[in-house]
Amino acid sequence: MTHRLHVWIAGRVQGVGFRYATVREATARGLTGWVQNLDDGRVEAVFEGERVLLEDMADWCRGGPGFARVTDVEVQWESGEPRYDRFGIRGW
Repeated sequence: MTHRLHVWIAGRVQGVGFRYATVREATARGLTGWVQNLDDGRVEAVFEGERVLLEDMADWCRGGPGFARVTDVEVQWESGEPRYDRFGIRGW
């Protein structure tokens, strides 16, 4: 059983390198999954890995990279079979 963290991040999170920084941070933690921009201006991401590393990633999402201004993070915990073998930007 794999732990999975699904997040939606609001604020100034597009056009500030949020997706690229998320790839760097998730990869450094050994997490798998994806990140994408949403049409409503939010960023959505799914992370899989060890619970403690997912909690650390959720904390990072609450601040994001330097130019981001996060105003809200919605978090949904899930579990199940692993779905991903790496972390990347969805749709690329």
